[in-house]
Amino acid sequence: MTDDNPRLGRFIETAIGGEIVRAFVPPPLPPNPPIDMTKLVSHLSAADRALGRLDGISQLLPNKELFLYMYVRKEAVLSSQIEGTQSTLSDLLRAEADQLEAQSFDDVTEVSNYVEAMTYGVQRMKTFPLSLRLIREMHEILLKKSRGAGKDPGQFRRSQNWIGGTRPGNAVYVPPPKIEMDACLDALEKFIHNETRDLPPLIKAGLIHLQFESIHPFLDGNGRIGRLLITLMLCAEGILKEPLLYLSLYFKTKRADYYRLLQEVRERGSWETWLEFFLDGVSGTAEEAVTTARNISELLETDLQKIRTSGKPVGSLQQIFDLLKKAPYLTAAVTVKKTKLTLPTVNTAISGLEELGILHEITGRKRDRVYEYEAYVSILQDRSKQPAEEESSPTS
Repeated sequence: MTDDNPRLGRFIETAIGGEIVRAFVPPPLPPNPPIDMTKLVSHLSAADRALGRLDGISQLLPNKELFLYMYVRKEAVLSSQIEGTQSTLSDLLRAEADQLEAQSFDDVTEVSNYVEAMTYGVQRMKTFPLSLRLIREMHEILLKKSRGAGKDPGQFRRSQNWIGGTRPGNAVYVPPPKIEMDACLDALEKFIHNETRDLPPLIKAGLIHLQFESIHPFLDGNGRIGRLLITLMLCAEGILKEPLLYLSLYFKTKRADYYRLLQEVRERGSWETWLEFFLDGVSGTAEEAVTTARNISELLETDLQKIRTSGKPVGSLQQIFDLLKKAPYLTAAVTVKKTKLTLPTVNTAISGLEELGILHEITGRKRDRVYEYEAYVSILQDRSKQPAEEESSPTS
């Protein structure tokens, strides 16, 4: 790599653990020469249209807060699966309902932390700008009380890290050393805050995600924070009113292309090729979210009509049905506590919802039985039911 093309950044030699390795220092954004927008027009138009549909349907949902609540949890599971957790959406929802076996708690804690970090970031941005400080605050939440708790939560790294390989000498990628990293982060924050009228917000979000991944400023959690940055940027730019776009499933299913394109930007300055891939992911993911929103709305309306025309006591059934929308796993005891209904009333209503095919008992036990709103969970799980695959290039 030479310095005559400013798009390429530079490699510098640095000593890590007795080895001399080549670490990459990315050039500041925006790329120079500028992005060739003529290559991206059709991809950008498709992504903008898909985001418009997503933003539109989110405003029309009868309970958009409920959809956001569940969709955020779906994303947390997918993003954490990329990092190697085995937790599923069902695990997370059952844990939140206090109905999960203890052996699954470690993975679920990591997913729960992701939900909390994401929610914190969205709320914090209402009064505070997207910034390095906010990124550190989210990172601290992400790693607390989890397997990453010993890797400086909320602090940018003070030592060298690497991606892939068993040591720096055979790593797939070595990010900038600490002495260079601080300047890279400072330049990234300036780019986030700069008004870039010549760069559409989606292009800016794609550039920021890749730059953050190249800097890799934390000892752990970089991938999850980097994916969160995409959604937060689009909310900050006013492209999305609600944080409903998450690319984890796209990156997970296209992981070989994802890692290859990241590296091609570093080695060849192929920003346009990366942005085509990124924009196509935005289009597909937004369309899938629209479909999910519609399917959930149709299911809830259909099941509500079942209740209203069942001839059963509508009041108690509907009260428990409303609870199911946010907590699709329940027990009779928990339902009594949350609804203030009597235990006989709850048991009768649960039996009624079972007869209508809305609830299904999943333990086979005679006591402490757990019920699932199976159709609702199935729509949300979608392809997130797939187990995490073996990573060829960990994102740490």
